[in-house]
Amino acid sequence: MPIDAPRPLRVALGEDDVLLREGIARILVGAGMDVVVRAGDADALLRRASACRPDVVLADVQMPPDRTDDGLRAALELRRRLPGTGVLILSQFCEPAYVLELVGEGQAGVGYLLKERVGDVATFVDAITRVAAGGTALDPEVVARMLGRHVRDDPLRLLTPREREVLAAMAEGKSNLGIAQALFTSLASVEKHVTAIFRKLPLAPADTEHRRVQAVLTQLRAGPPRR
Repeated sequence: MPIDAPRPLRVALGEDDVLLREGIARILVGAGMDVVVRAGDADALLRRASACRPDVVLADVQMPPDRTDDGLRAALELRRRLPGTGVLILSQFCEPAYVLELVGEGQAGVGYLLKERVGDVATFVDAITRVAAGGTALDPEVVARMLGRHVRDDPLRLLTPREREVLAAMAEGKSNLGIAQALFTSLASVEKHVTAIFRKLPLAPADTEHRRVQAVLTQLRAGPPRR
């Protein structure tokens, strides 16, 4: 008997710029995904996505009606209504505060990318697929800013410069092999650095990429101490 083809990912897309929305939709359809919702405001995104039950909701941060963080709030509300739905946020701005709100307390299947990354179709599609599978996809620029914060008693001070590079790649959602390729080093070297990172922070080694990234994000969420 023939094996049934896997069902395409169902994506709910929220973006108020019509040209950008249709451009993104075309990319997703070209990658074999099913765009089940195309919404230009946060209220419509939430209402229609709640009925369609997508695998992933892809939303701009700033959408009507208020053009503040309406898209982010709609996506998080959809996640509350439909646990397990992936959430990938697009933004023009590098705002770590939005990332912290999105990640919450150990959320799985979340991502935050700058809109300029949409032009890199392979990376963009990979991020959506990773988030749908319960992984994490964070924009390198946001990760760099979060890792660059200087706070008192910062646990990251224990890491070497190379270990910080590996940690940043981990937070972006890369596997050990992906890190090795990005940093032009060996897989064995990356595994050594990952082990050192878990020991120094300290973080228990995780069995999956997702659990490992969530452990890293736990450290990234640590803000300045209260005075």
